[in-house]
Amino acid sequence: MRIAVTGGSGSVGKHVLRMAVAQGHTVRNIDRVAPPAGSVPDSVDFVNAELSDYDAFYDAINGYDVLIHLAAIPAPRGHPDHVVHNNNVTSSYNALLAAANCGIKRVAQASSINAIGAVYSRWPKYDYLPVNELHPTYSEDPYSLSKWICELQGDSIARRYEDMTIASLRFHWVVEDFALAQERASHNFDMNAKQLWAYTLAESAARACLAILDAPYIGHEAFYIVSPTTVMAESTSDLIAQWFPQVPVTKALAPNEGMYDCAKAQRLLGWTH
Repeated sequence: MRIAVTGGSGSVGKHVLRMAVAQGHTVRNIDRVAPPAGSVPDSVDFVNAELSDYDAFYDAINGYDVLIHLAAIPAPRGHPDHVVHNNNVTSSYNALLAAANCGIKRVAQASSINAIGAVYSRWPKYDYLPVNELHPTYSEDPYSLSKWICELQGDSIARRYEDMTIASLRFHWVVEDFALAQERASHNFDMNAKQLWAYTLAESAARACLAILDAPYIGHEAFYIVSPTTVMAESTSDLIAQWFPQVPVTKALAPNEGMYDCAKAQRLLGWTH
């Protein structure tokens, strides 16, 4: 298939490009910057485009079969709040609308666990644990809000273009290996608790992106794409008792069980971490 990837020069994007080429697909990378030399296969076509420019976006993906939209400002840091929000919201809407108008039926877009409010909240609010896709949002920062809005945009586009399949993938803290996740987790206990001690391996994130090619549903769905275990040596039950003692726990927990329920991704995407 012909697959267009925005943000392909980024950490997750490079994994998607390499995996897609290995699977035999024709791949285009659309980004503001080219990937470092040798980091992606030579067969990947590169287009430099500003994704807030709808016409440029449309031209870049026209003629492709699948869009994987990963480009975004990845955190509410380094830019004013309005820039983070407006960049991400505009580019995600452009991605979905341009795909629909180009006749692309399958789109995966990067969302985040922060769509409901987590890492960048003053302190997150969880109604229950483990969290699933039915949990309401309590987002309060511009990045998290932008990810919640990108999912609402997915709902809207899927209602209007009834033959599209759209996946919003709620990644979290994408790392190359578990050792790196553990090392980072040791530096900020408050932040690690806010994000429920979770991580996602880059290879697993890339597989989730490409799962859109064969996803057996029509419409828009959000999915948690997170490891099934935490990064912590302590038991999950002990961590919850320490950090979230008032939050109801809806199931018996294995010692290091993760707090993001990814059963929906397994059921509809055939994906496991």
